[in-house]
Amino acid sequence: MKSETPIKTNKCKHGKELRLQLIFPYNKVYIQKIKQIADARWSNSLKSWHIPYTKDAINQLKTLFPELDLKTEETIFAKTTQHSEIVELIGKYRQWMEHKRYSPNSIDSYTDAVKRFLTFLYPKRASEIEAEDMVGFVNEYVIANNYSFSYQNQIINGVKLFYKEVIHAKLDIEKLQRPRREHKLPNVLSKDEVKMILCSVENKKHYTMLSIIYACGLRRSELINLKPENIDSKRHLLLIVNSKGKKDRVIPISDKIIELLRVYYKMYKPKKWLFEGQFPEMKYSETSLQKVLKKALIIAKIKKPVTLHWLRHSYATHLLENGTDLRYIQELLGHKSSKTTEIYTHVTEKSLLKIKSPFDDL
Repeated sequence: MKSETPIKTNKCKHGKELRLQLIFPYNKVYIQKIKQIADARWSNSLKSWHIPYTKDAINQLKTLFPELDLKTEETIFAKTTQHSEIVELIGKYRQWMEHKRYSPNSIDSYTDAVKRFLTFLYPKRASEIEAEDMVGFVNEYVIANNYSFSYQNQIINGVKLFYKEVIHAKLDIEKLQRPRREHKLPNVLSKDEVKMILCSVENKKHYTMLSIIYACGLRRSELINLKPENIDSKRHLLLIVNSKGKKDRVIPISDKIIELLRVYYKMYKPKKWLFEGQFPEMKYSETSLQKVLKKALIIAKIKKPVTLHWLRHSYATHLLENGTDLRYIQELLGHKSSKTTEIYTHVTEKSLLKIKSPFDDL
């Protein structure tokens, strides 16, 4: 009788990806095997290895560990790939969103949400699904797997749109209780911490990329998608094209930033993209940029779990502390609603320091 492989598996979200977490006591042989799986990674936050939650990766895991019981995961993907109706409907949904010019990220997120929804309720056909089924899916799949509130809302929005545009039927999910929105304060670095991070980067390209994110308050995708022609040095403007919400905006850039970009341009001579990757005319990888930041944090001896988005938060907060009008900051960040921008008023150091505790009057 074969002894069971002491590996526990768990579906989890890592970043924006759905992954399969592998939990086991330290075993050098196991680690060598797992490294053979494409995109297998170690996570410091999970304290475990994890692989893509895909049929190919799971089949490879099964081959490497024949004793491992992964029937549940295999069944999920088998249902999706073998049932022609699900494949056809997902294809129609993707095609409709592409025609409506949804962003690639939105298309992937919504189609993945609907695929998981339909697969979970299989063999029930899409036309037979009712609001009660959606409640069951949220309770037994989303909440049971401890997915975030935002992911739950994303699934509900994706399924709702799918039924309206592809099935041409209204799935009455209005009564479904959505999770209350989390009101988290943005993470902000001090100006000294930002300076320490930037001073820890020796590579000119890496330094320029991190500097532009902070100097202009960019999202990382906005930085990666910049082209040389988006810089108007004569008017001191940076043009952000087709950003979140399909919106364009302009951001003022100083002489210091223009000079930094000129030095960078002469050194690297980018063609298609302002910041190219290892190969000509290929975008720089967002993952690689995060690694650059991680290395800088180690050198700067900053132990906070800083992400690239922290630089954007810091830009907005520092502008507010310098007296910039909130309406201008909203425009610079590309926020649709002023309420989104107003959250920065809760973390400005100057505003907080003005508050006097009643204890001081005792």
